[in-house]
This record gives sequence, structure tokens and C-alpha cells, in this order.
Amino acid sequence: MVPKDANVFDVAKLTLTKLYNKRPTWLDLAHKAMDEAVFDAYGWDPSMTDEQILGALLALNLERSASGDVAPTGAESEEQSEEDEPE
Repeated sequence: MVPKDANVFDVAKLTLTKLYNKRPTWLDLAHKAMDEAVFDAYGWDPSMTDEQILGALLALNLERSASGDVAPTGAESEEQSEEDEPE
């Protein structure tokens, strides 16, 4: 995304900290669009509080770990690939 309301050279001088402290309109709109997409993806109500979101994420994590639907970590995937190799 390229901000249309700012000089490109001014934006290039911004660090992430400075950018978020300034919080230009285009960045705020990008975050709102991303938040909406995440709520849609999870099927959650956009009016959820931070506490409700954390609770829903924890429940989802616990559900997935209990069902074994968890992506392997680097160490597990290495062990698995060693087991799969013919001797």
C-alpha cells in the first residue's frame, strides 16, 4: 500500500515506531480492514472485547490441540522426516 496523502520521501524516513505513533489514516484503515477480514474468517462478532477474543482463541487452541489438528514444530517435523526415511 502506498499512502496517497503523504510525500513518499517523508514516509521512507519513518520507523515503525514513528509510523504507529503518527498513525496516518491509511494505516488505520488498513488495520480496520484486516480486523474485519479476521473476524469474518473466524466467524466472530466484530464487537467482541479483547478479553472475549483471547478466550475464543484459547478455546480454539485447546480444541485443536485435543483433536491433534496442530502443525508440527521444527523439531517434530525433523523427527518425522527421519522416521520416514528408508534405511
